[in-house]
Amino acid sequence: MTARKIIIDTDPGQDDAVAMLLAFGSPEEVDVLGVTAVAGNVPLPLTEKNARIVCELAGRTDTKVFAGCDAPMSRKLVTAEHVHGKTGLDGPVMPDPTMPLQDQHAVDFIIDTLRAEPAGSVTLCPLGPLTNIAQAFERAPDVIERVQEIVLMGGAYFEVGNITPAAEFNIYVDPEAAKIVFGSGVPIVVMPLDVTHKALTNRNRVEAFRALGNEAGRMVAEWTDFFERFDKEKYGSAGAPLHDPCVIAYLIKPELFSGRHVNVEIETASELTLGMTVADWWRVTDRKPNAMFMSDIDAEGFFALLNERIARL
Repeated sequence: MTARKIIIDTDPGQDDAVAMLLAFGSPEEVDVLGVTAVAGNVPLPLTEKNARIVCELAGRTDTKVFAGCDAPMSRKLVTAEHVHGKTGLDGPVMPDPTMPLQDQHAVDFIIDTLRAEPAGSVTLCPLGPLTNIAQAFERAPDVIERVQEIVLMGGAYFEVGNITPAAEFNIYVDPEAAKIVFGSGVPIVVMPLDVTHKALTNRNRVEAFRALGNEAGRMVAEWTDFFERFDKEKYGSAGAPLHDPCVIAYLIKPELFSGRHVNVEIETASELTLGMTVADWWRVTDRKPNAMFMSDIDAEGFFALLNERIARL
């Protein structure tokens, strides 16, 4: 089996960091061509720094990290320190990275990579706002047809919003970018809140990470100890959803997930529902399906995969 070539576009965030670790622990299935940082959970200087911290934690200092867009396409940046803490990786004390940040802008790296690799061989994995991806598509429309697939975390249908009553954070931060991406014609797989809120940590799952006995497992446990406090208080749940690792888990074991191929439109005008992913789940319109919108996950299988792969690091 040939490993699938991917670009991870991210705004770490503890759950982004776990997603990166899952990818680095799965070289048979995914080949990380590079990591592109975008402003989202925290501002860009922190997301690019955090991406390098995670690469070093995984022993992947050979991975190139690129800084991308520091603000949405046409809006003021909204961040999520209230969830992830002031650094984005609050919880354990993390050393500053020593590996370099690449000089090239992330958008240029995405464009150049899609042009250099065989057409249809690179999957984009956005874990944050879609600004970098949309900017690449706007700047170089020729690369759109060269993308194999986009597998992203964002949006919601039944679960609706987590940053507003109607919108999920990643889409809300840059709805104009999301509209460009969802309208691009590239095959899209969406991991919405409907899925990620079924991938909840609990005390046994957190302790299983700690019991792995390696530094990566300890960091995952400590990150989860920190950020699950927010979700426990907000939702009254036993733990926190691990949103972003669902993207990488799908690439490794797609059978863990199920959903429907439906039309998804992005609301960019309404004050009430800005950033809403309007998913035609029941196919009540004649709009053409443009995304595989996932709705369910085998949570036990998901956490078993996380433990297996993080244990390798």
